[in-house]
Amino acid sequence: MGIIIKSEREITAMRQAGRVVAEILEVLKSQVKPGIKTRELDIMAASELQRLGAKSSFKGYRGYPANLCVSINDEIVHGIPGERVLAKGDIVSLDLGAIIGGFQGDAATTVGVGEIGPEAKELLAATEGALKAGINAANAKARLGDISAAIQQYAESRGYAIVREYTGHGIGREMHEEPQIPNFGPAGTGPVLKKGMTMALEPMLNIGDWRTRVGDDQWTVSTADGSLSAHFEHTIAITDGGAEVLTIT
Repeated sequence: MGIIIKSEREITAMRQAGRVVAEILEVLKSQVKPGIKTRELDIMAASELQRLGAKSSFKGYRGYPANLCVSINDEIVHGIPGERVLAKGDIVSLDLGAIIGGFQGDAATTVGVGEIGPEAKELLAATEGALKAGINAANAKARLGDISAAIQQYAESRGYAIVREYTGHGIGREMHEEPQIPNFGPAGTGPVLKKGMTMALEPMLNIGDWRTRVGDDQWTVSTADGSLSAHFEHTIAITDGGAEVLTIT
């Protein structure tokens, strides 16, 4: 199956899903503080999804048991909320997907719990910057590899390793559509980007090595060397004038 080109009507529907995701992430970010359990954040996410008339993209997806992914410190993605208590100085990735009217939005952010150290602050800033670099490279007539190369150049020029086993992806009626979007690779390669393509860009940067491991729960992905990791993500649509970010309020 090839890359799906969305109509303006479909992109309008995705804007609605994207706004829901963005709004809920803002609520969750405001509640990230020392002493809160990660399952409490998931309960909040479920309540907000219901209030806004949306369904979770994640719960039940390939058996995933929660509405939200909460990944802490050396955890990269897919952390399952539970009884773990957040502590001052932790960094926490919040990843959320929502479905409204049959269309999906997907975004992630990484935040500090109280005051965090300079190394963690720099990691968060670099990961968010890498996402912005990828978004800036996404425009009609560019190639998919231009996005990957922009993210890689930004991250590696600042001394960070890029997770390679997990990638961005197309998104629309399904959470994962074609194409896969690596966060590394040569510019000028891959399919030409066209107006109406929608995709989720999500760089994951590590302070240490790029290699990963999957935990005993078969979901939580962590750095193999135990180093800190951060994750930022936006859903975007390709337009004639560049990329439109859909996961904003």
